[in-house]
Amino acid sequence: MSDLLERLRGRGWRLTAQRRVVAEVLDGDHVHYTADEVHARAAHLLPEISRATVYNTLGELVSLGEIMEVSTDGRAKRYDPNAHHAHQHLVCSQCGTIRDVHPSGDLLAELPPEERFGFQVAAVEVTYRGLCPNCAAG
Repeated sequence: MSDLLERLRGRGWRLTAQRRVVAEVLDGDHVHYTADEVHARAAHLLPEISRATVYNTLGELVSLGEIMEVSTDGRAKRYDPNAHHAHQHLVCSQCGTIRDVHPSGDLLAELPPEERFGFQVAAVEVTYRGLCPNCAAG
């Protein structure tokens, strides 16, 4: 479970009803919703929430570093609340389902010095691709 709500409370971020609902929708494991999916789920909890409020709240959360934008293969951006937990992504090439994965080993150390071309590498992003069980069965 992500700790998004706890982090936001800890920073003293003003949790209006709209912001709280967006944070509640994003809270959890393997959550990678599009903005439209966040809006649809938030509207179930708070029918008067506007699409603009959801987009603005997502933008604020990204700016604060509390959620990450995840883009895969030109599909709609998705929002990941696990911004403070090191992980990589496993993406279904057919339906776009995304799961968080935690490969063992130091991915940064696996890049040999001669392949760094003088860069001071600070972070590594790896995306594993394949078919999810539903798509593989179909």
